[in-house]
Amino acid sequence: MLEADVHAYLRSVAGPHAHRVGPFVIRFDEHDDALPFNYAIPDDGAAPTADDIGELVRAFRSRARTPRLEYVPTAAPKVEEALLGFTPEGRFPLMVCRPDEAADPVTEGVHVVLVTEDADLWRVAQVMNAAFDAPAATEHDVARLRRALDGGGLVASATDTATGEAVGAGQLGSPYHGVAEVAGIAVLASHRRRGIAGAVTALLTRAGGAAGITTPFLTPGDDEAGRVYARVGYRKVGEMLHTSLR
Repeated sequence: MLEADVHAYLRSVAGPHAHRVGPFVIRFDEHDDALPFNYAIPDDGAAPTADDIGELVRAFRSRARTPRLEYVPTAAPKVEEALLGFTPEGRFPLMVCRPDEAADPVTEGVHVVLVTEDADLWRVAQVMNAAFDAPAATEHDVARLRRALDGGGLVASATDTATGEAVGAGQLGSPYHGVAEVAGIAVLASHRRRGIAGAVTALLTRAGGAAGITTPFLTPGDDEAGRVYARVGYRKVGEMLHTSLR
C-alpha cells in the first residue's frame, strides 16, 4: 500500500542512526532545529500508550526540538487520539505522479537543469532558504543536498537566462524501494507565477523515472501549490498529517 511505502521512505530518510522511542522512529537534524528536519514517524498500525508519548516528547525536548510528527494517518489510525496536547499544523494532500505521465511545462527566459556540483548546490540552498524565509544558507544545507545526491536523489536549479541568477530550485530525495519525495520546490519572489515551480517539479519527476524512482510523491502546503502540481500531473491519493506540541 502507498501509505506503508511512504512511511518506509520517511523512516529511511531518518537514516541508519535514527532515534527510536516506543513505536516511533525520529528524524533529528543536529545542525538545524527547523520543523521540516525534525519529526517522528509512527510504526504502521501503532497504538502508542501515554508513556510512549511522554518518552517521545522528552526525546525532542532534550534536544531543544519541537515535539512533532509527520505521517499518513490511515497507516496508523490510533496514533492521533493518543497525542494529547498536540495541535495539527496541517492536513496536506498526499499526491503522486507516474514519471512517464508528468507534463513538460514551457517557461520562457528560464533554464531548468539537474545539478550536482557544489557551486550549484550552494545556489540551490540559497534559493530555497530565501524562498522559505529561512536563515541564510550554510554548509549544512549544502551537505544535506549532497547526501540526497549520494543516495540516488536529484537536485534541480532554475536559472534566469538573462541574468544568470538562480531563481528556482527543488529536490527529489534519496529513493527507498522506488519511492521518493519531491520537496523544497522554491522560487524567488521576483520570479513567481511564471511556471518555474511546475517546470522544476516536472523535471525532477521525469528524471526520477530514469533513475529508478517509480513513485515520486509530494505534499503541497496550500491549495495554490496543489494546483501547480496538479498541472504537472500529480493527483491526490491520500492525506499527510503534520502535528506538533508547542
